[in-house]
Amino acid sequence: MPYGDAMGARTRSEERRAEIVRAALEVIAERGYRGASLAAVAERVGLTQQGLLHHFPTKEALLVAVLEERDKWDAVPGGTWRVDLLASLVEYNAMRPAIIQTFSALLGESVTEGHPAREFFTERYLRVRASMAEVLRAEYGDRLPNGLTPERTAPLMVAVMDGLQYQWLLDPESVDMPGAFRDFLLLLGERLD
Repeated sequence: MPYGDAMGARTRSEERRAEIVRAALEVIAERGYRGASLAAVAERVGLTQQGLLHHFPTKEALLVAVLEERDKWDAVPGGTWRVDLLASLVEYNAMRPAIIQTFSALLGESVTEGHPAREFFTERYLRVRASMAEVLRAEYGDRLPNGLTPERTAPLMVAVMDGLQYQWLLDPESVDMPGAFRDFLLLLGERLD
């Protein structure tokens, strides 16, 4: 196969994989992971289940691809978060309820033994807490104005972000997710100008 044909085939395969991941996100958002089937995802992108298995050999492989793709959307250029960017992330999340719903559904399901996303979320939370501690240390040093260390505050920040997402998904008219997160930042001692 000539080089140009191979590159074109690889590009088409990558585009198809991206299309499958987007469809899987939609199906999982609608039905949860356990209720989502490979057949439903395949149907949504106009493939047979066997055709989908060519790109993702198992449902678990597709789930990991979905989770990794979702995390890429939240990446910051240069990889360095700041407290003010976290507030922007919460505002951005309020504009994409389907993605937040999928993430929340998978997170909730992953706490059960044997769930294929359990390891992913366990490792992800280790990284996220460490990253939040770095953000807080860069902003406040070794102690926040409230006296807590960045390491003690990081799990609280993550809990507030995720907990607000659940409340907002259940009752978006009553929960101002970005406003509530900004209020939390005020509790930390952040000045919001």
